[in-house]
Amino acid sequence: MKYDEFIKVVQDRGHMDSREEAEKATRATLEALAERLAGGEPHDLASQLPPELAQHLRYEGEETSNPFSLDEFFERVNEKDEDVDLPKAAYHARVVIGVLQDAVTGGEIAHIRSQLPEEYSPLFEAGSQGKMST
Repeated sequence: MKYDEFIKVVQDRGHMDSREEAEKATRATLEALAERLAGGEPHDLASQLPPELAQHLRYEGEETSNPFSLDEFFERVNEKDEDVDLPKAAYHARVVIGVLQDAVTGGEIAHIRSQLPEEYSPLFEAGSQGKMST
């Protein structure tokens, strides 16, 4: 999936008012996800995405995992996407993860999920329309 298509799908699924809003939500979600993953997983995920998205998965210290809860994941997304409140940031993250699942291989998603605790499962299963049970 090309960058413009990814952002357009995020914008459409998330009922976002602008492309900029979709770009910010995508950046915030990918950065928070990369912080939670360990080893080469952010790099592996980045290799399946266009460069404009891949850059958000690379950061200093990417070889080490920072284990944090799903609630903290949403808080980090919210901190990185300052223009929205926490419930909207959580919704945006779910939308971005849903589009990400369409953009990369099922094997890559399985590798990502294998690094995350069970509490993250609803993030991958709820989609942008479903209600998350937390």
